[in-house]
Amino acid sequence: MGEVMTAQGRALPAEDTADLREIGFRSLDFSELALRVEDELGDELNFDAPGLRRIATVGDVLDFIEQLQSA
Repeated sequence: MGEVMTAQGRALPAEDTADLREIGFRSLDFSELALRVEDELGDELNFDAPGLRRIATVGDVLDFIEQLQSA
């Protein structure tokens, strides 16, 4: 997530409770993050849109990606 934000000239906040809207992390950023994780794992992530709607903080994104990796 930090790499995605750094590539756009932004910094990942230190707090996992940071609100995504406040730091400017948009759905396109999440898509880029998911693609990077897929490339790293060499496998496709399977997730649904309703699950994405519950994501509001940096910690939520990290937890969501971790859950996808272990599924």
